[in-house]
Amino acid sequence: MTTKGIRLDDVTVSYDREPAVHHVRGTFVSGSMTAIVGPNGAGKSTLLKAMVGIVEPDQGRVVLEGLSRAELGYLPQLAEVDRGFPISVSDAVGLGLWHRIGLFQAMTGRDGAIVRAALQTVGLEAMAKRSIGALSVGQFQRLLFARLIVQDPQVLLLDEPFAALDERTTGDLLGLVLDWHRQGRTVIAVLHELDQVEAHFPSCLLMAREPIAWGPTASVLTPANLRKARGLAHDRHGEGKAALPAMAAELS
Repeated sequence: MTTKGIRLDDVTVSYDREPAVHHVRGTFVSGSMTAIVGPNGAGKSTLLKAMVGIVEPDQGRVVLEGLSRAELGYLPQLAEVDRGFPISVSDAVGLGLWHRIGLFQAMTGRDGAIVRAALQTVGLEAMAKRSIGALSVGQFQRLLFARLIVQDPQVLLLDEPFAALDERTTGDLLGLVLDWHRQGRTVIAVLHELDQVEAHFPSCLLMAREPIAWGPTASVLTPANLRKARGLAHDRHGEGKAALPAMAAELS
């Protein structure tokens, strides 16, 4: 029996010949729940994109063990999503079915029921016919989570899923993430709030372009490891505080 997971074999990714991520080795095993943390510019989002296949490693490889690309569900940062496209909330959520019905095929009655159930789960059932441009930031993030529910992936790769959200929305969406984990799905999330990581994520990867530590959260988020991450951030960004990552205060 093949063990499902995502294995990183010495993965290095560069932008304009400057390494954004380098020499990352390890495996996100099936059913694990891992937070990826580190300063801004540490390569967290880049690593996620390499796992999804959006960017290609310059060195090493990402190996999907017992998984297909269709089994990966990716949530990008809100700032990277075009909210101006003229599409309804319901149709946007229905895009999560693309791997099963195709991008330009009409939804069946069963498909529509799946979309309606997902909208109800995230509390957007009353907004199904509205344009996505009419949604608030929190509502739009709920829409993206509904699309993941419809896609029904085995691995969830979430890039700052709770950034800029109010407390209620964060609580609702975190509850969905915890439900996915209880169902045996693999969750990999880029996060900034260390208290949130310590409370809910059993595993953690601390990065500062290179991996600092990867393992049980309590053994990763130690003062020594956090000081090392902060030191590498200072070394790469210089002493100007404006260039330092927003997470620097948490890494002290």
